[in-house]
Amino acid sequence: MKTSHRFLPVLLLLALLQTGSLRAQQAAVPQARLTARDNFSDMRFGLFIHWGVYSLLGDGEWVMHNKRIPYTDYSRLPDAFYPHNFDAKTWVKMAKDAGMKYITITSRHHDGFSMFNTKASEYNIMNTPYKKDPLAELAKECKAQGIKLFFYYSLLDWGRADYGYGSPIVNGKPTKGDWDHYIAFMKAQLTELLTNYPDIAGIWFDGEWEREDVDWRFNEIYALIHKLKPDALIGNNHHHAARDGEDFQMFERDLPGENKAGFSGGATISQALPLETCETMNGSWGFTITDHHYKTVRQVIQLLVSAAGRNANLLLNVGPMADGVIQPEFADTLRAAGKWMKQYGGAIYGTRAGFLAPQSWGVTTQRAGHQYVHILQTPGTNPLFLPNIPGHLRKATIYGSEVTVKYTLVDKGVLLYLDGLGDVAYDNIIDLSFE
Repeated sequence: MKTSHRFLPVLLLLALLQTGSLRAQQAAVPQARLTARDNFSDMRFGLFIHWGVYSLLGDGEWVMHNKRIPYTDYSRLPDAFYPHNFDAKTWVKMAKDAGMKYITITSRHHDGFSMFNTKASEYNIMNTPYKKDPLAELAKECKAQGIKLFFYYSLLDWGRADYGYGSPIVNGKPTKGDWDHYIAFMKAQLTELLTNYPDIAGIWFDGEWEREDVDWRFNEIYALIHKLKPDALIGNNHHHAARDGEDFQMFERDLPGENKAGFSGGATISQALPLETCETMNGSWGFTITDHHYKTVRQVIQLLVSAAGRNANLLLNVGPMADGVIQPEFADTLRAAGKWMKQYGGAIYGTRAGFLAPQSWGVTTQRAGHQYVHILQTPGTNPLFLPNIPGHLRKATIYGSEVTVKYTLVDKGVLLYLDGLGDVAYDNIIDLSFE
């Protein structure tokens, strides 16, 4: 379609207005939060923890919904919840030894039970036989060991009357329940999480997708969070493009650009915000006693590398048992991944996606004059052609060594000779140094 010349001044004015608006939006983000976003991208590896009273039933965090357990029956579970083996120091040390830089834990899931000391609801862990706040202990230990802590918070609630689960939405509110009261309740809890746990790095929302046509009042909720803690980061697992007020974009069970799980088909990938992929270590988020489909060390490492090559963090989930113990099958794999990260983490931490888009054989990452070529699958060709290298190549070596990798500069790229690299165990990394 052609544009008439008489409309060009109007279009130019609109473009200038849009540019000014974008600059104003960027300027409105305080430097503390911009710095927190960059630091978040640098971390690259985090631990996700789904833990609650549902762990008692050993059938995942959706057991109340999936088994159609009436709320009146399900709400008896807290009377039996006593995680006597929970040890915050052990959890945080496990994450740190795995090379993880942050933890995101469920403060309240879809079942409505709060895993922290809250005055906004009696349905919380202080009213169990345990009578202690594990999130307070975890926050204290994270600070001691230098790990950032995020709180997962469910927008969806299967049990609260004011939420009106399952009722039609009319004019932005459920026809049953009390939406104004529910919004006020969430604000009260978020205020507690951001003031009673002062070192919290951010909030990880989930559940919006249950009723996308309701007025969630995110402008109010996000403004409250950023007022209480200006450098707190906000993410929302709504499976769409990021909206104003959000600080990172997450992808559930998918790498950015993929849609194998069927959640990310409508999600435009942000070019401005940090990205995060969340995934499970078996097939479940919450503790599931019959789920033995554990990812191997190779799968975990390659998932982490693949995320970094797409400019994303990996948030890898464990579902602790009801007694507070994280299964040894998880802990052993994370320990092995941590050993690998100690040796090769320099090609992951602090990097951004490299010059080459993800390939069938692997990905690239970059940092400070280095492009790291991560070969995750043996390429079908040798030498390997890399197009459009970003500058004058000074040398190519096997990462972490002085062993050179032969190469030939050709028109529009470089040929890397892979002789001597051996089979791919987890990740063969070639370090390309540029002047």
